[in-house]
Amino acid sequence: MNLKPFVHTLDLGLIDYKEAWDYQEKLFKETIDLKIAARNGETEEMPQNYLLFCEHPHVYTLGKSGKQDHLLLDDVGLEAHKASYYKINRGGDITYHGPGQLVVYPIFDLEQFFTDIHKYLRFLEEAVIRTLAEFGIESGRMPGLTGVWLGYNDDNPRKICAMGVKCSRWVTMHGIGFNLNTDLSYFSHIIPCGIDDKAVTSMQQELGHPLERQEVLAKLTKHLSDLFEFNY
Repeated sequence: MNLKPFVHTLDLGLIDYKEAWDYQEKLFKETIDLKIAARNGETEEMPQNYLLFCEHPHVYTLGKSGKQDHLLLDDVGLEAHKASYYKINRGGDITYHGPGQLVVYPIFDLEQFFTDIHKYLRFLEEAVIRTLAEFGIESGRMPGLTGVWLGYNDDNPRKICAMGVKCSRWVTMHGIGFNLNTDLSYFSHIIPCGIDDKAVTSMQQELGHPLERQEVLAKLTKHLSDLFEFNY
């Protein structure tokens, strides 16, 4: 009988983007180093898996395939909006993180789950879709675009969850930004994910009231556990 992988769930709260990135990098490197040591017969220890939950102060991040001009603020504008900016090592274009957004960083050794990055991305989306459904919000996917969308079948599509990941030796980092009670005005200072003809939304905007972060986090964790078949 195969035992389900165990995933450590850590809520880091409101944390500086660079501090969280450095912590991800530390766990990511430890996991890869352990996998290399195991392949070389130096250890039988299994890598640990982590789900990091957090929020960030206002920050814009640009992925490897992004364009600098998708950020519409200069240094003075960033300072005026109390926002920072980083070029980072995930896929995807530019996005915004800030208070009221639930950010999820899975540090998974996919060889303990499945070795299929497309399936990994779809499972992250599906967990958000199932979570939104519990609050009466219908959501889904749009052809050729990652993330989770509302109004995906009509002429008013709006994104509620953005995604950008890195995977090396089947170890993942970075992840999703899920808009709960997010100040959506900050998205007006970028071309989100390089898409300039579609809107961004949040659960608060759709439902007309703020959400309890811990309630959404708990439901999302349960759906991730069901999809990826892990214990936590």
